[in-house]
Amino acid sequence: MRQHVNPLSKNFDQIERIPSLNEMFDNSKLNLHLDIGCASGEFLFDLALDNTNWNYLGIEIRERLANSAKLKLLDKEIKNLHFVFGNAHNILNDINSKFIIKNFKSISFNFPDPWFKKRHHKRRVIQPEFINILSNLMKKGSLIYIKTDVKNLFEYMDCTISSDCNFEKIDKKDFNYSTSFNPNKVQTNREKYVLANELKIFENIYIKT
Repeated sequence: MRQHVNPLSKNFDQIERIPSLNEMFDNSKLNLHLDIGCASGEFLFDLALDNTNWNYLGIEIRERLANSAKLKLLDKEIKNLHFVFGNAHNILNDINSKFIIKNFKSISFNFPDPWFKKRHHKRRVIQPEFINILSNLMKKGSLIYIKTDVKNLFEYMDCTISSDCNFEKIDKKDFNYSTSFNPNKVQTNREKYVLANELKIFENIYIKT
């Protein structure tokens, strides 16, 4: 289910432009959620159709999957969804794209590639530099969601985010999902697979303080 793409490849140095909010969405004033590693977009398609009170933007590093999502979107009348291809770190670090970080209400990292080998940890999507970018630009009160079935990766992501003093962990028991980007708790394909195989899911939510 996981397909390796080296995010450090120079192939991703060329940045795909993120259009303005008005270009992407029918109603640019809706709350915006950003999903990193959205694959071919099934999760976001379900969310966008299920919750029309939010806008959704997906970034995917695997070009074939990103193109599949874009083609599927052309065939559907969905006005609160958009997809972008590329390395999320490079895209969001580009001066012309940083407006997205300032405008989204929440961001999710659902079952990212664990890159098990220690020498490959630098390829993981959540890195101190990336979290620092989010920390500097995210609005107060905006949220980060992480979810994985790999304990080692979960501990790594949790440590990286928690090390930034601008992020505070939220007790999921007290969290009101009805006001979030996923009020009906739509599941990703990976989450369905993990649950069907009775494996454990590790997840946390962090708020920008």
